[in-house]
Amino acid sequence: MPGSSTNQPECRSRYHPCLDAIKSCAAMGNLCGGEQIHSLLIKSGGDPYSIALHNHLLKLYMKCGHLSSALKLLDEMPRRNVISWNTVICGFVGCSFVGDRVPGDGLVSSHLHGRNLGFSFLGKMMLEMVRPDQITFAGVVRTCIEWNSIIRGQQAHCLLIKLGYSSDGFVGSAVIDLYAKFGSTDDARCVFDEISVRDLVLWNVMISCYALNGLGKEAFGIFQLMRLHGVAGDAYTFSSLLNSSCSLNSMELGQQIHCFLVKSTPCFDVVLGSAVVYMYGQCGDRKSARKAFDLMDARNVVSWNSIIVTYGKSGDGEESMKLLRQMFRKSMRPDELTLSSVLSSCAELAKANEVLQLHNYVMKSGLENFISIGNALIGAHAKCGHIYDAFVSFGLIPKPDVIAWTSMISACAFHGLGKEALDIFEKMLHSGVRPDDTVFLVLLSACSHSGLVDAGIKYFLSMVKEHGIKPTAEHYTCLVDLLGRAGFLDDAYKFLRSIPSQNTASNLGAFLGACKLHGNMKLAEGAADLLLSLQPNESVNYVLMSKIYAVVECWDGEERVRNMMRRINGERLQGCSWIEIPSK
Repeated sequence: MPGSSTNQPECRSRYHPCLDAIKSCAAMGNLCGGEQIHSLLIKSGGDPYSIALHNHLLKLYMKCGHLSSALKLLDEMPRRNVISWNTVICGFVGCSFVGDRVPGDGLVSSHLHGRNLGFSFLGKMMLEMVRPDQITFAGVVRTCIEWNSIIRGQQAHCLLIKLGYSSDGFVGSAVIDLYAKFGSTDDARCVFDEISVRDLVLWNVMISCYALNGLGKEAFGIFQLMRLHGVAGDAYTFSSLLNSSCSLNSMELGQQIHCFLVKSTPCFDVVLGSAVVYMYGQCGDRKSARKAFDLMDARNVVSWNSIIVTYGKSGDGEESMKLLRQMFRKSMRPDELTLSSVLSSCAELAKANEVLQLHNYVMKSGLENFISIGNALIGAHAKCGHIYDAFVSFGLIPKPDVIAWTSMISACAFHGLGKEALDIFEKMLHSGVRPDDTVFLVLLSACSHSGLVDAGIKYFLSMVKEHGIKPTAEHYTCLVDLLGRAGFLDDAYKFLRSIPSQNTASNLGAFLGACKLHGNMKLAEGAADLLLSLQPNESVNYVLMSKIYAVVECWDGEERVRNMMRRINGERLQGCSWIEIPSK
């Protein structure tokens, strides 16, 4: 009967000669060959009642990302069983669909626009009285993760419990992963505890859940429990544990895992090697990270990213560039993380030529649409003094997110283009992107450096009243700096006295800087007494106060403050500055 569904398995006795050919096309992703076989079957009459043929054709179309053909075939299938539905539902996971357009009529068209397709097809499948199995639920939960839909995922979880799959390890792994991605570690642990028979995959998912959410202690607790159950870990187990040692900021734990691996694993694979490099890099041990990297027999892009990010984090842009060149010589193609990290390193050193070279490579490689690269290019060009190129990089981002908008506003603020920064912020609001606290921090800084007092006050009030964002110490500091720089010291001092007490230390420093700028000794002394009582051991406060005395030529006061600083903190080390000279 056309359009009917069944839970019966495919009949193995009804073999069709085209079946192996379709399987081969699906395995190789040969869409053209599969379409030719499909056309041949239609013309010859084929075996219209062979579910196996249709299911393998579905698999071919889904694997090749041809959604419209797959859904049209599903709509026209005389019979559909659980494998038919699973093929489509699981095909939605991690697939980027191509093709003309989705059919406008038929079985599935109403479920396609702005919907979690996996969850929608689960509902349609059950309406046709087809009972979902473990594979169905695993696929549905994975689509909920990709669609950032925790509510749908919870609904799928409730349904699978009702159908008796709560103790299934295969489904449980997917559900734990769902809760891990949304930070619901307690729910993930409840799912884990419900499963009595646990394989290595399930243990790994639970360890990864804790590692992903920065709960290193809990991750190591699961590992100990896993060892008590006699389960040996694999590369993914130990890579998660190495990441957990980073979240605990414990290089000692990471070293213990590393030593265990050296003793128990004669040859590291690329996953473990990359995790070791990353662990040492995140813990600040650049030397050990480089040694682990150099000892790797095989490296992938993750390995290179780990060591490049390590040098970038420590401010060594020169070495980051050298590693990128080595990467090219090894015929390794850098990804968006590699390029954003190197661009950030070059920006810190203001290496304009290297930034331009990387920008050219990005354009030639077609990577300009990646938001992470666009953000890095905006910041790098701005810090190198090329604000026009920063605007160009921003214009190449197809759909800027809040980070991209913030990067562009920050670039304008860095160049003193306050009005342009405000214009960009207004465009961001009109585009429908919701501002966060960081955007307002950058915006207030732009107003402060451009003397836009009224605008700064307006946006500060808007942040609180219209957007419901609670000001942080940094926001208060920016507003104090805004008023102080513009010469409104009395207003700045009044505002300062109204700030919550836990925020006053950083703000008093900004106020003292404004007093130094305008030579107002009276207000400076009162603020300095309060600041020194809050932070008696911060030498920078004494230095700032001594400079204020020097500005008004009160040398006795300047000497008194310096003597106080020597008594409390001892002699300060002499500082020095670095500049880059070509070829030196």
